[in-house]
Amino acid sequence: MARKTELSRKTAETDIRLKLDVDGSGAYVTETGIGFFDHMLALLSKHSLMDLEIRAEGDLDVDAHHTVEDIGIVFGQALKQALGSKESIRRYGSASVPMDEALAMVNVDLGGRPYLVFNVKFSGESVGNIETGLIEEFFRAVSSNACMNIHINVPYGSSNHHICEAIFKAFGRALDEATRTDDRIKGVMSTKGVL
Repeated sequence: MARKTELSRKTAETDIRLKLDVDGSGAYVTETGIGFFDHMLALLSKHSLMDLEIRAEGDLDVDAHHTVEDIGIVFGQALKQALGSKESIRRYGSASVPMDEALAMVNVDLGGRPYLVFNVKFSGESVGNIETGLIEEFFRAVSSNACMNIHINVPYGSSNHHICEAIFKAFGRALDEATRTDDRIKGVMSTKGVL
């Protein structure tokens, strides 16, 4: 069964159209109007091996907050919808990714409960053309709307750019692991019988 979906979300602040194929090859189109965030979403797609197409228009004349958060909402909803009953998926994924002087460790659980742990210290208030605080807001929106645990820990790193790259790559790789199917798993990976 194809694990793919298309979603859109239009508000007074943003207009977002997203296509997601969990079983893709890492092909991506990212057009958010925020260059740095496009780069991060491309890394997420490439390292998760999920095909991702995002076209977004937002009130960037105000700032990037609404656009980044709403993309997190739509991505989380799309992931949840594409995975359906989550039958035979591994559920858990983890990855550690170095990026020069920075290291990011990301662990995820697609168990149906939203929770974000974000232990990251940035060296300034901006990275590329967005506020560093929006990185946490993106992952909080993904966690809440995909109903998943996301634990992001960066024990060290000095370049905000490198820290973000490591985070998005590690998140992608952890997602790839968690969404893989395993024929040995009958039903879902839970003694409750439901995720």
